[in-house]
Amino acid sequence: MIADTLNKDASDIRLRLTVTPPPDRTRLIRTVTAVVIVGPVIGCIAAAALAIRYGVSAAAIAGFIVAYVLTTLGVTLGYHRHFAHRSFRTSRAMQAIFIVLGASALQGSLLYWVSTHRRHHQFSDTADDPHSPHNRGGQSLGPFDGFWHGHIAWMFSRDVTNAMRFAPDILRDPFVFALQSRYGLWALIGLALPAAIGGLWSGTAYGALEMFLWSGPVRLLGVHHASWAVGSISHLYGRRPFATGDHSANNFWVAVFAFGEGLQNNHHAFPRAARHAFRWWEPDLSGLVIAGLERARLIWDVNRPTPEQLTAARRDNTLAKPA
Repeated sequence: MIADTLNKDASDIRLRLTVTPPPDRTRLIRTVTAVVIVGPVIGCIAAAALAIRYGVSAAAIAGFIVAYVLTTLGVTLGYHRHFAHRSFRTSRAMQAIFIVLGASALQGSLLYWVSTHRRHHQFSDTADDPHSPHNRGGQSLGPFDGFWHGHIAWMFSRDVTNAMRFAPDILRDPFVFALQSRYGLWALIGLALPAAIGGLWSGTAYGALEMFLWSGPVRLLGVHHASWAVGSISHLYGRRPFATGDHSANNFWVAVFAFGEGLQNNHHAFPRAARHAFRWWEPDLSGLVIAGLERARLIWDVNRPTPEQLTAARRDNTLAKPA
């Protein structure tokens, strides 16, 4: 009798779209979210003030670029294309690299990210989409309110996407689950390591501070808003060559800064495609890196739609040669 009740409760939980943490947990989540959003802005102001007074070293610029590229790829290749959509297979070592780099982007743990993203795809631009710029819990949104909700405000929702329903594979994988559970550690290392390198390289405390600011807050400000623009701008403005049943659009500039993720219409038409670019001129740096990793045999079983599938799905039923 007790076992039947427990099994029924577990089954009910698995069917829910969201779960509601206790009030103290909700306050903690919202506080951390606010710090992650506001902290990079404050750090960027500090970096700008120091740059105006003392200039910016080449090492700091290099640190910013390297950190931006690595952490963005951790999200696009790891969190998104590998774990959320299983667009390719890879080794445990590469999975560990993806998890650590993705955590360094400070966008939440792998479990949280994958759960939220899969829910977004299943209910794209409907009342149950966690971050649609068109719909908030059944309420239609205008362009400004929609952008604000899809870009930032949705992260302060009281409810959290139910991982038992949307990411059971992450929960069942002991290796992946254990690594992603150390999200806070990887995030701290991602901030501290560049600062340590900057200090050792320059031999000064100022060098450590400068590297921390440019590889930490300044980099995070860019990575965050490029990623958040995928859910806001790329569901508001851009080209829609495929009929997807939602508002996903290909936005060129979001795709540039988010390494291909801004090609949302392509992606929503073919969610498991490892490359989001289907034309030669569509920017998808993540797709190019995937091609390189495949040639190096670091990933395999890469998913690609056929030319016939692309042709059939296009609105105008025409297709240039795929990239």
